[in-house]
Amino acid sequence: MSGVWVDTDFGFDDLWALLLLRHLGRPVAGVSLVAGNAAMAQVAANALGAKQAYGFDWPVWAGAARPLARSQETAERILGPRGMRSRGRHLPRVDTAGLRDGAVGALRDWLCADGDDARPVLALGPLTNIARLVQRHPEALPRISRLVWMGGSAGAGNHTPRAEFNAVADAEALACVLGAGLALDVVDLTFCRGVAFGAGDLPETDPLTRDLLGGYLDIALARGRTGMAIYDPLAALALAAPDRIGFTPCKIEVSTGRGPDYGATSISPAPGTGTRLATRAAGDLARICLDALKREALHGP
Repeated sequence: MSGVWVDTDFGFDDLWALLLLRHLGRPVAGVSLVAGNAAMAQVAANALGAKQAYGFDWPVWAGAARPLARSQETAERILGPRGMRSRGRHLPRVDTAGLRDGAVGALRDWLCADGDDARPVLALGPLTNIARLVQRHPEALPRISRLVWMGGSAGAGNHTPRAEFNAVADAEALACVLGAGLALDVVDLTFCRGVAFGAGDLPETDPLTRDLLGGYLDIALARGRTGMAIYDPLAALALAAPDRIGFTPCKIEVSTGRGPDYGATSISPAPGTGTRLATRAAGDLARICLDALKREALHGP
């Protein structure tokens, strides 16, 4: 089975997505980091801390530390200064001084390595690194078999009234990727809000994962909701188990004009296009995602 490249701003649900890929037996060939949930220094700390805590062996590169054009905006007011809320325990602090730069070049090298096979890319944050690949290495684009992105919204937003965070964090990057003609599958905010878990659904897991998952759930509980939507793991599931999520061809446009609509995505049906929107779920997707966090899934029986 071929590997997948993961581009991530490394909050908790990004970590969850990587754990789900491992649980489903989908190897990760490389990880590129992008500022988003937090600034790059914290994103890097989260990635290296997760490697140590969970025994990941993928190589990792630092990528875009700021958006293409707009000023940087993080989700730290919601996710806290670490980009991950917790009920107690946190990822270990790891020295990030040795982290390699050059994520876009590393992605290009992986895509264009010997062999004729096209390769999938999973994007879980703002699309700045992918946009830079489009701009700098167009020769690599035909080697992407499928780009699966968690972002955008067919309805209301979450970071602004109309815009989902990964879109508004770098709308120019999204516009660049939409114009590149890639085979793009979008798992948007509206779809993800239909898959949630509550306090009664928490799996039996290890203490660190329990506290991080609890902190993630607390984002919803603090707002008076009984369940928290699952985001990035659903994009990972769409890539690793495509029979579980059905897609509909569509056209997506993003607003890049400065003002209240910046980052808002307009999505309409468009048969025959290479862009698709997640619209159908097969089975209990929340349970599938939560199973990846069970103690025996993380560390063996």
